[in-house]
This record gives sequence, C-alpha cells and structure tokens, in this order.
Amino acid sequence: MSLLLLLVAAYLLGSIPFAVVTSKLFGLQDPRKYGSGNPGATNVLRSGNKGAAVLTLLGDSLKGWLAVWAATQLGFDAGQAALAGLAAFLGHVFSAFLRFNGGKGVATALGVLAGIDARIAIFSAVIWLMIAYTSRYSSAAALSAAIAAPFAGLLFLGPTFAVGVLAVIAAVLIWRHKANIARLRAGTEGKIGGNKDKDKQGEA
Repeated sequence: MSLLLLLVAAYLLGSIPFAVVTSKLFGLQDPRKYGSGNPGATNVLRSGNKGAAVLTLLGDSLKGWLAVWAATQLGFDAGQAALAGLAAFLGHVFSAFLRFNGGKGVATALGVLAGIDARIAIFSAVIWLMIAYTSRYSSAAALSAAIAAPFAGLLFLGPTFAVGVLAVIAAVLIWRHKANIARLRAGTEGKIGGNKDKDKQGEA
C-alpha cells in the first residue's frame, strides 16, 4: 500500500461520525441539533444517555488508534504511522460524511496519542482529568491536554517527526476551540453536565 492510499483510508476512517451513528442507534436526537451542536461524546452526554456517550467516546478514540496501529502493521515507519493518525484526526474534524464539518477532535486525538505511545496518551489523559475535575470545563481540560501532548512527546520520544505531528494536532485542537476560549475569558462557558439546551461548551 502506498502512503497516499494509507492517508486517504485513515481520513475516511476518521470521518465516521460516531456521535451521529450512536445517537441514531439509541434513538436520540442528532447531537448537532442541541447543546454545543458538536458531534462529540460530551455533547451526546447532554442527551442524558451515558451509554451512548461512552460508545461515542470509544468509537472516536478507537479510530485514531486504529489508524496508527494499522499503519505500523502494514510496515510503515513511526513517522508515517503518525501521519496516518493525523489524517484520521483531520477526518474527524473535517468529516467527509458531514460536509467537512465534524467534531472538535479531542477523543480522536487521544486515540492517536495511544497509537503513537501509550505514555503520551496517559500523560495527556491525566492532565484532562485533573483540569476537568477542578474546573468542570471540558474545553479548558481539552486545551490543557492539547498543549501538554507535544511536551510529553518530547519527554518520551525526543525530537522526532511524530512529535511534530503531535504539535500540528495540538494547534488544530486549539484553533477548533477558539470560540470556547472566548467564552472562557468572558465567563460564559458552559460546564460539564450542563443542560443540553443551554450549554455551548467544547468537547471531544
């Protein structure tokens, strides 16, 4: 398989909108039509169905991990496998199945981190949990984890191409949360567990 074909396949894998698919399976409203309007796990949680939210989180994370894992199994090197993870991440953010308007990419990014090096994923997840627990802001937790990931990559892997890919993912995540950053600064950002008709916070 060529690298180009790998990246296209990874992008299409990442484009699968698990939030929308899971919501349909559970008979829930389309997550793009309530809360933040984001097709991600945190917004699905606002429906009140924790099972659907967990499945969305697992699906979005798995596609990021699977892209990296499959690349390594096919004989691609670590840098190329990281690029496959980036393609899957971009597929989630710019989903071909949602008119190139997908989710924020936090869960998929976590899956990519796990595929590249589990230690980076664990480090970033701990940062997310700490900030989410203390602040109750999903967006603040996501931003903190995104910033931490490239530094964790440098710590565990050194200055490699894969760490550069992590920096690109972090930059896109921060850009996707620009509206959330503005609301955090204004003190109007919704908190985790808020009402699905009122909150407009960032999520996976």
